[in-house]
Amino acid sequence: MADPPHRSLPDEITIWEILVRLPPKSLLRCRAVCRAWRSATSARRFLLAHHALQPTLPLLYGFNFVGDEVQSLDIIPFHQRAGAGQLQLRPVARLEQDSDFHHLEACCDGLLVFSFRNTSVRDWRFAVCNPATRQYAPLPLAYGSGVEYSLLGMYPHIPTGDYRLLMYRASALMHGELVPAAAQDGSYIFTLGSGQPPRHIGFLDAEVLTYTFGSLLFRGSLHWRPPGNMIMVFDTTTELFRQMRAPVVLGHAKLFQMDEMLGMSGFNDGGTTIDIWMAQDYERGVWACKYRVEFSVADLTLRFGKFDGSSWVVAVPWDGDVLLLVNFGEWLLHVDIGGKLVATFHRKGLGPANLQLKQTLVQHTFFPTLEGYVANSAPFI
Repeated sequence: MADPPHRSLPDEITIWEILVRLPPKSLLRCRAVCRAWRSATSARRFLLAHHALQPTLPLLYGFNFVGDEVQSLDIIPFHQRAGAGQLQLRPVARLEQDSDFHHLEACCDGLLVFSFRNTSVRDWRFAVCNPATRQYAPLPLAYGSGVEYSLLGMYPHIPTGDYRLLMYRASALMHGELVPAAAQDGSYIFTLGSGQPPRHIGFLDAEVLTYTFGSLLFRGSLHWRPPGNMIMVFDTTTELFRQMRAPVVLGHAKLFQMDEMLGMSGFNDGGTTIDIWMAQDYERGVWACKYRVEFSVADLTLRFGKFDGSSWVVAVPWDGDVLLLVNFGEWLLHVDIGGKLVATFHRKGLGPANLQLKQTLVQHTFFPTLEGYVANSAPFI
């Protein structure tokens, strides 16, 4: 009798050269082949190596409608492959929205953080999930009723191995009056699974970061681009804030990472011109404009609808370069750096998360410690 197909190669090659490179869903299916594969691919050493080899993909989100009602939320890593079209907008997770309304807030090492509102009690909370393992748990963070936490970012704290959330707390206004609060306003750090309340670290100036379009984790620090010509930086090891110089960009500015370099995109209000800047010297804050992309909004409007206040433009790294995603109504357009329309995707309720997902099957011990923890259950669909 001939050996099974997977026996034709040494296990060292099969496991450490082939299985370790598979997407999470494919790897989970392969675990059913034999006990040896299941055991080897469940080991923490393997899972860490598997995570390291997963692609880092720009994240989009998409609301699914039945009539005018939102029924679910899709978390969508963006793939761009020639001729693939709509198939590359497949979600890695779908969350029901019947009683809890979820908004994607942060992403780190394959973990996602949402804010959600329970429509029955009209209260906002936060939750953490891993779309690859389908684990989900609410977080013990009050949000509302006089306590207003805004999520500034998520990061791994390398010295301890913990995952932490950087929050900003501001006393709430209710009925036009300031609600008294026992805790101080300012920045806080919350450690997932610690069982401890958020730790106050001060820095009231971080309030301006609550108005930015998300944070970027780069070189062990969180980065934001608030209004002005400076970038705010939070060192995730020392847990201290600092500032660095930023280029003067057009209109709306967003940070991104490309090939170990910090980048920034800016586009004018009409969306006709997009500048792509790269930090040539990160430590000294020296920037250079790498591209200026111009395209005809008038021509695109005739085909895809009006570019208005609900439209958006994001620059994302791809294969050592940059691609542009432009939203016109119910259309997502891929525009290259020459301003040429490369691909189109029709999808209602699609939005940019300004985050990147690198999926992981690593098991995190904090999940079972959180009250309300579930696996492979609602709100996952």
